[in-house]
Amino acid sequence: MSDTTYQIIALIIYMAAMLFIGWYAYRKTVNLTDYMLGGRGLGAAVGALSAGAADMSGWLLMGLPGAIYVSGLVEVWIAIGLTIGAYLNWFFVAPRLRMYSFVTSDSITIPSFLENRLKDNSRLLRIVSGIIILIFFTFYVSSGMVAGGVFFESSFGLDYHLGLVIVSAVVVAYTLFGGFLAVSYTDFVQGLMMFLALILVPLIGVFVTGGFSETADSIRAVDSTLLNFTTGASFIGILSAVAWGLGYFGQPHIIVRFMAIKTLKEVRQARRIGISWMILSLLGATATALVGIAYFQQNPNLKLGDPEGVFIVLGQIFFHPLIAGFMLAAVLAAIMSTISSQLIVTSSALIEDLYKIAFKKVSTDKQYVSLGRLAVLVIALIAAFLAWEQNETILDLVAYAWAGFGAAFGPLILLSLFWRKLTTWGALAGMVVGAATVIIWDAIGTASDEKGATALTNFIGSVYEIIPGFILCLLGAIIISLITYRKNAEIEREFSETERLIKEKEVPVK
Repeated sequence: MSDTTYQIIALIIYMAAMLFIGWYAYRKTVNLTDYMLGGRGLGAAVGALSAGAADMSGWLLMGLPGAIYVSGLVEVWIAIGLTIGAYLNWFFVAPRLRMYSFVTSDSITIPSFLENRLKDNSRLLRIVSGIIILIFFTFYVSSGMVAGGVFFESSFGLDYHLGLVIVSAVVVAYTLFGGFLAVSYTDFVQGLMMFLALILVPLIGVFVTGGFSETADSIRAVDSTLLNFTTGASFIGILSAVAWGLGYFGQPHIIVRFMAIKTLKEVRQARRIGISWMILSLLGATATALVGIAYFQQNPNLKLGDPEGVFIVLGQIFFHPLIAGFMLAAVLAAIMSTISSQLIVTSSALIEDLYKIAFKKVSTDKQYVSLGRLAVLVIALIAAFLAWEQNETILDLVAYAWAGFGAAFGPLILLSLFWRKLTTWGALAGMVVGAATVIIWDAIGTASDEKGATALTNFIGSVYEIIPGFILCLLGAIIISLITYRKNAEIEREFSETERLIKEKEVPVK
């Protein structure tokens, strides 16, 4: 058999496994809480790896190794910032959000948690946050579908549209039928695949390139500055890279995993597993790039076309075609895990946070689950339509969507969990100011690349927009909350009850 045949067999096995998991989760999904939040029954390992896989996407296996291959270790500051942010998110947000979201009327989405936490009878907070999630994640899903189409086009020479349809059909099938459980279980498997691939490629690569010393010498022969963490970087550049970690506090598709983990004990176990997975995976991605530099220096007759393909190319060189096929499947897993997580969060925002408010008619749980599945299909079709042509506008939007969510929701999640005096109007003000700052800051920064740019626009262009967005959201929420604060006995009771449950390590009974 040809190498391509082996690789296609590996991909078929992978996709069949994802569909089987979707069928298995479908059989365990009974009500809306099951469909949207897995019945709050995730174990530590599934919660940890599904959060990691939903987070990293193709950036972990392609974007980061490609950046380090070109520029060296100066690019790892983003990885350092993400690791710090993820740890703080697991340590501070995860246990409290798990408890507080249950205490506040068993909230199963971020918008419903904010509404129930702040006792917003106007429903405005839930509607605005639901709309933000719906709009941004529709484009996010679309960009993932673009990545899937490009993956099949570049790896197998398939038509871009055929690749897009294949990825979309499989990921929509298991998400639509299995809901949150299917997404979490498939993300767990996909996280394992990503982890194993990122460990195996550099491990074998170091032996192929002659060991650590020989590998380092080959890298220095290309450019000695590639092993330097600060060459070519400014203080503002490093600060902006590390600031990526701020985004974790406001990413709905990540923090919703915290709400679904079974117990506080398992939240702590999940933190250890998740951060270990993340550190080792990021080290693997970094080592893959460095091994790639050494390997192609030692084999000048071989050329690497796209630096972002260094992981894929090394996998094809070092391993049997069938194993290389599973390496390709790991890249596809990174793409699909993020699409599915974003689809289920967008579906929950549409049904739980918008439909239930717009149509007050009481439906059964079975009907809501059916509507949730319909929402997944509709959102996927819209996203696929947007992705049909490789529109650069969509890809540009994703570049700052992380900052948008981090700045709009991050400070509000922290304040809602740790500060009694946050109010509805404070949260709304912070959300709007944070999101608007990111959009405006990015627009001004883009002008720094054009003629007539001033020192101010150049400075703005060098600062990652999440920094001003996060700060202004935090200040806006605090200032307006202090102005509009009125003591509410129910809010005080729930805040105190959450603190008691966390202190006593209790699990509330449904």
